[in-house]
Amino acid sequence: MAGASLLAAGGCASTGGPAGGEDVVVYHLSEGLPQASNGLRNIGNHLEVNPKARIVVVAHAQGVDYLFKGARDKNGNKFEDIVERLKMQGVQFDVCEITLRNRKLSKDQFISDATYVPSGVAEISKLQHQGYSYIKP
Repeated sequence: MAGASLLAAGGCASTGGPAGGEDVVVYHLSEGLPQASNGLRNIGNHLEVNPKARIVVVAHAQGVDYLFKGARDKNGNKFEDIVERLKMQGVQFDVCEITLRNRKLSKDQFISDATYVPSGVAEISKLQHQGYSYIKP
C-alpha cells in the first residue's frame, strides 16, 4: 500500500500490472470536490501515457458529490463533461449505495454515467484482490 501512496502523492503511475503490461487501477474518491478535481486530472494524465489502462473510480462518502447533476469544479467546469470524456475512454465510475442510504440520496440526483455498487470500500477490496493497483489522489 505504501507504493500506492507514493503514486498518489506524485500524481504519476507506472505501467505494468497483471494484464500483460496493461494498467488496471482503482482510484478511490471519498473527500469531496477538490479531491475529485485532482483525481480526474490524474486519470486524464494516466490515460495520456497509457491509453489502454483499465480504470475504475470508486466513490463513497463526500467523494460522490462530483457525480451530482450540475456539480462544477472551482473554475465552473461541469464535472459531468469531464466524466463523460473519461467514460468514452473506458473509465468506469462506481458510486457506493451505502453512501446513498446514509446520506439519504437517490440515484436520480446523479449523472447518467454513474454506476452503483453495494459498498464502495468492499468494491475497492474486491478490485485489489483482482490485481488492481490502488490510488487515492
